[in-house]
Amino acid sequence: MKKVMKGLLITVLATTLLAGCGNNANNTGSTNEGAAAGGEAKSVKLKMFIAQPRLKEHYDKYIADFVAKEKAEKNIDVSVQLEMPTADNAAQILKTRLASNDAPDIFAIHAINEIPSYYKAGYLEDLTEQPFVGKLLDSVKPSVTTTDGKVVAVPLETLSWGYLYNKKIFADNGLVPPTTLTEMKAVVEKLKTKNITPFVLSYKEAWIPQLLLPLAAGAIINTENADFIERMNKDEGSFSEMKSMFDVFDLINANGTEKATEVGGDDGAAAFAAGKGAMWLQGPWYAETILKSNPDLDFGVAPLPINDDPNATLINLSASTSLAVSKTTKNKEVALDFINYVLDDTASNAFFQALKFNPIATIHTYESYPWVNDATGYVKEGKSYQDPAIPQSVKDEVGKGLQAYYAGQISQDDVIKALDKAWKSFNKVNK
Repeated sequence: MKKVMKGLLITVLATTLLAGCGNNANNTGSTNEGAAAGGEAKSVKLKMFIAQPRLKEHYDKYIADFVAKEKAEKNIDVSVQLEMPTADNAAQILKTRLASNDAPDIFAIHAINEIPSYYKAGYLEDLTEQPFVGKLLDSVKPSVTTTDGKVVAVPLETLSWGYLYNKKIFADNGLVPPTTLTEMKAVVEKLKTKNITPFVLSYKEAWIPQLLLPLAAGAIINTENADFIERMNKDEGSFSEMKSMFDVFDLINANGTEKATEVGGDDGAAAFAAGKGAMWLQGPWYAETILKSNPDLDFGVAPLPINDDPNATLINLSASTSLAVSKTTKNKEVALDFINYVLDDTASNAFFQALKFNPIATIHTYESYPWVNDATGYVKEGKSYQDPAIPQSVKDEVGKGLQAYYAGQISQDDVIKALDKAWKSFNKVNK
């Protein structure tokens, strides 16, 4: 399996021009006119920024279908420049582009972590009156709605996650997902007696180890520290209150595959698909990549135990990747057309199913995947929580910190100090 490319992965989907069209390949403005059959045509170059390079094939196809639709229905020749950086680089690249007035027409942001600050900064177009809004499920719409009631993005991913586990390995060894940290230790020891590596480790990309933070924070906030986020936003809290998260992280690291800092997400997916580890600290958003390596793999989703309180072993519910339109786009008509095409009545069903994303709209009629049903079972039992609103800059910092901690370069206290500092810096900028 190919490794995720470093840096920017850019592809330009060229439109098929009808006979007589002028060469519009170098157009950078919003519209140019060219001769085309059926009358005057205009040419638009649309810039998109989506940090999901592992799903490039599906985006390319869907964008190509959109291009054909715009030509057929509106006689607009659309070319799309698609930037697909890795998740580690995306946030900083996008912030730099926005700050330098070089915003993509359409860009992906995290619904929970990024919409509030991006909306406050004036970067997001109001999409409240767009047709797609009426199709969103009632449970999904709030994730892309601002505090003043504006819908500012179309969601792509809604998630129910904890960690992934190999159901066959668990069944063959008489194991069930543990409900406490002590039980997880027992699962680990049982696997080791069978010469099975308990965990796949893949920390080359910092966003993967940072997944520990929302899982640990969500568990602790929902059982013993309800006002943590509120106090951190007032510079009154500290991540020292979350120090117990290192207990499970240390357990995972001591019982995982080797050379974790050399293994990225795609290689981790391949290792998990091949049964090289029974569990993986990862979410079901990697399902499509895993199943490419092993279509027959039977895997599930379970909540990660953080401590010995079974009430703290919970599924994380969240909405993440969402597409927004730049407030300053000069291609608003076509950008809005694409945003609505994401939830097209005819095409959207197959697109979301191919991506292995959860249904998010009333037009989605495909059956939920087995791993979704696993997570839903916990949710129905009340064993879930809404993803805590942790600033993206803090999540970026914890990813780097946990990489360095795994490598033995810094201590737990060093990680905690860095996170406290990152949150205080966020507060200063967002007062």
